[in-house]
Order: sequence, then structure tokens, then C-alpha cells
Amino acid sequence: MNLNQAILKMFLSIIAIALPSIITAQQLDPVLQDLIQKGLNKSHQLNSNRIDAEQAQVDQRLAKSVFLPKITLNGSFVRLDDDLTLDENTQNLLMATQQLVIKEAVGLPFNSPFPAYIPLEAIPNLQNKNILKSSVDLDWVLFSGFEASNALKASQHKESSLNYVGLAEKDKIALQIIEAYDKLALVKASKNVLITSEKYLNEQIFYVTKAIENGLATPLSRKKIELAQQQLASKQLEFDHNNILLIEVLHQLTGETRDNLRLLEPQLQAFSTAETATIEKRNEVKALEEAEKATLYQAKMAKSNFIPKIAVKGHYEFIEDDLSLLDPKWFIGAGIKWNVFDGNQSRLKSKQATLESEKYRDKIEEAEEMIALSITKAELRHQAALQNTRIVQKEIELANDTYEMVDKQYRNNLASINDVLDALNDVEKANFKLQESYFNERRAVAEMLHAKGILSY
Repeated sequence: MNLNQAILKMFLSIIAIALPSIITAQQLDPVLQDLIQKGLNKSHQLNSNRIDAEQAQVDQRLAKSVFLPKITLNGSFVRLDDDLTLDENTQNLLMATQQLVIKEAVGLPFNSPFPAYIPLEAIPNLQNKNILKSSVDLDWVLFSGFEASNALKASQHKESSLNYVGLAEKDKIALQIIEAYDKLALVKASKNVLITSEKYLNEQIFYVTKAIENGLATPLSRKKIELAQQQLASKQLEFDHNNILLIEVLHQLTGETRDNLRLLEPQLQAFSTAETATIEKRNEVKALEEAEKATLYQAKMAKSNFIPKIAVKGHYEFIEDDLSLLDPKWFIGAGIKWNVFDGNQSRLKSKQATLESEKYRDKIEEAEEMIALSITKAELRHQAALQNTRIVQKEIELANDTYEMVDKQYRNNLASINDVLDALNDVEKANFKLQESYFNERRAVAEMLHAKGILSY
């Protein structure tokens, strides 16, 4: 994945501040924690991010390898059309010179003829036509003008940025799994409410049947009970559909088998969160900061192109027989390379990287502003959720008391069957509202923990 694309995707996730539910790791169901780990292991996005981070590590090793000596073994065989020799006049001159040197050595006069019994050495070829060579070359960069060191630091910050992107992605996956798990718990809670409603409804069927037999109620009351039964059946069907859908979502996120997911019995309950002013820097901000540092070192790397580079070059021939008279057996030397003018390419590349770092700085400042706002919103939502839970608990008490009173009145022929069904419906709604309130409370805590950067799972 391109680092800029990963950072941009993560930056946009900060702007979209609506977050799923989460609680602290100490309060998470062990089954849920296991599902989260399976989801993290399954995530293709996390695997892709891990590969990107490993590529950044390879870039670091490449930068370090610039200062390692490069040793190359060479071998070749060449056959020329003929030996390379000196021209005839030059050869004659060399032979005459050889004769003069020999006569001087043996004490013969300059103008005396050369003795025939003294052999002369043949003039060697400049290069034989059959050329077999085997050699080794050494290239060693001693100083890269800080280009390699700046490249190394840029890659290190790029790796850190990708690691923080991965942590932010882990949060996103964990949040999705926990939200689906809590929604499944809410659906299961609705099933319990439906079971309780069915129990109450069966009691009313018994009393209505007896009342009709004793002439205290009309068949119309039975039809109203039958309508209530159909409405309850419709709610049970909706429960089944929601249950199947959430199991599919969890299966897709975690890879857990559907059979195991069907056995889950998650529960929603209120939990206390210690009020703390602790705020840690979000992984998204850390990733942006590391990306900014990486681009700054990229700018320095481009500028270092104008600093002289120093390297050592060495060569050694293993086979001397086929070397020409002009070829050395070995040599070693040092050289310097200095780019004085490259058509403004380095300057423009440095400017481009600097502008990219300024973009990251703007994103960091905007992200911090949005995070500060999200913390305030999350704290307010948490307070409102706690208050709503207290209100719903009072509504349940009132709904239960009202149902008991109306039920007694109906049995004493002081209330209609409609009054009983309405009271029963109020009990059903109040109990389910409590579960919804718990769900919303957990979401509110999630927003607060995530916004403060103290999310754990």
C-alpha cells in the first residue's frame, strides 16, 4: 500500500467521528476477546499493512548496504582474428637495438657484424589472439554525502508510520467486532423480552377463555388476543432474521464457524468507567507525525545530492598469461564524485518533499482539533447515556406496577382487555428500552475511550 494513501485513509477516519462500541479490556467478555484476536489474524488489510512495514525494513537494509564493499568476480574468453603486434619498422628497430646492447655487453665494436651464434629474443606480441581472463573487482563507497543516512532515517520513520497505521486499523477491526457482538447481545435480549411477553400473553389467553365461558367477556376479546399473538410472532421472525444477519457479520469479520457463533449468549450490562483526565496521543496522529518526519528526511536526501561522494575502486587479475603489455595485474584507487549542477532536479525534488511535509502538518493540526472536539462530544454523550439508563429503570418500575394494577382490575371486571394488552406492551417496551440504553451507554463509553486514545481490548 502506498504510505500516502494509507495515511489519507486513516486521516479521513478521524473526521468521521461516529465510532462503534467498546469497553476496556478488563471488562470484555473472554469470548469476545478471542473473537477480536481471530479477526485481527484474519484481516487482509492488516496483512497488507504488515507487508508494507516489512518493505520499509528492506529499504532500511538497502540504505545500509550502500557502505558495504561490492565484490565482483569476472571471467571471460575472447579469440581475436590475429595476434596484436607492433608494426614491422618498430620491430626492426627493437631487434637492432637488442643487437647493439648485446655487442656492447660482449665488447664488440659498434660497426662489427653481429655474431650469428648469439640468439636474439623475439619481439613479444602486444596481445595474443586467445585471451582468457579471470579477475575480481572491488567497489566500496566510503562517503555518500549523507544521502544513504538520510534515506535510512526516512525509511525508519516510514516504517513507524505504517506501524501506527496498523494499530489504528486494529482498533477499527476490533470496534467492528465488538459492535456486532453487542448488537447480537441486544438481539438476544429482545428474545428474552419476547419470551416474557409470550408468557404474559398466555396468561391472558387463559383468563379470557375462562371469562368467555362464564359470559364475562365476548369473542371479540379472543380475537384481540389472537391479533396480539400474530404481532408477537412477527417480532419473533424479526429476531430470527437479525440473529442470522449478525452471525454472518461476525463470521465474515472473524472467520469463526457459524455453528460456534450460534452458541454465543452475549449479554448487555451497565458498567462503571472511572473518570480520568488521561489523554494519550492517538495512533492516527502518531502515524501522521512519522510520515511528516519521513518526508523531511526525503527532502534532505534530495539536497545531499550536491555533497561530494567518495569511493574506492580495486581490481586484481588471477591469470597473467593472456594480459597485454599494457594491462596491469592489479590496481587500487580512490575517487570523488561531485554533482555541481543537475538541471535543478535535486532542488525541485527537495521542494516537492518539503511541500508534502507541510500537507502532513496541516493534517496533524486538523486531526488534533477534531479529536479535541470528539472528546467533548463523547463525554457529553456518556453523561446523557447514564442519565437515560436511570430514566429507563424508573420506566420499568412504573410499567410493571401499572401492569399489575391493570391486570387486577381486569380480573375484577374493572378494566378492558385493551387496557391489559396496552399495559403488557408498555412492560415489553420498557424492558427492551433498558437493553437499548445499556447498548447506547457502551457506545458512549467507546467514543470517550477511543477519542482519548486509551482504547484497549
